[in-house]
Amino acid sequence: MTTYNIYVVLTRTNTIISRLIHGIKHDQYTHASISLDKELRHMYSFGRKYTYNPFIGRFRKEDINEGVFKLCDTLPGAIVELEVSQQQYERTKAMLDRFISNTYFYKYNYMGLIHSMLNKPALSENRFLCSEFVYHILEESNIIDLNISRNLVRPQNFLYVGGKVIYEGDLKVLKLSEKNIHRNTVKPIQLSTQ
Repeated sequence: MTTYNIYVVLTRTNTIISRLIHGIKHDQYTHASISLDKELRHMYSFGRKYTYNPFIGRFRKEDINEGVFKLCDTLPGAIVELEVSQQQYERTKAMLDRFISNTYFYKYNYMGLIHSMLNKPALSENRFLCSEFVYHILEESNIIDLNISRNLVRPQNFLYVGGKVIYEGDLKVLKLSEKNIHRNTVKPIQLSTQ
């Protein structure tokens, strides 16, 4: 029987916005991304368009070895694996494809960040925070429902949605291959192969 998995990647970079969120909310993780493959080759979220400019944000494909992530010597993070049905997986893929095809339409939700800090619900059709985007995809695909406004979802919330945390630690020491995710430390974490 074929199993279908979706991966939520949580991180905390050393950017000013990340440090601000970490300082105010005391969250372990301040950024969320979504991937359909365990090797994280295709990871998507909302973040900076340009590595050194925090004022222009958009929907983007991410890579742990590029952009803001590349600037970090260490990258605290977690990978949450969600087992889903074929229908949920296909719905998630279709939604991601729609975002990819219409990248120009979507922007980072800077006002949503302020509303989130104030715990005030606020939605925009084409503007998203990183965790708001991941939650939107998962909720619309009938995978999770936290019963809160999507702009109030924080990366931390994804640790408690019924998924399996398959890795937690420095994402910079991960070795991603087609078969495994493991780290070069005492306790390797192996994923089941399909």
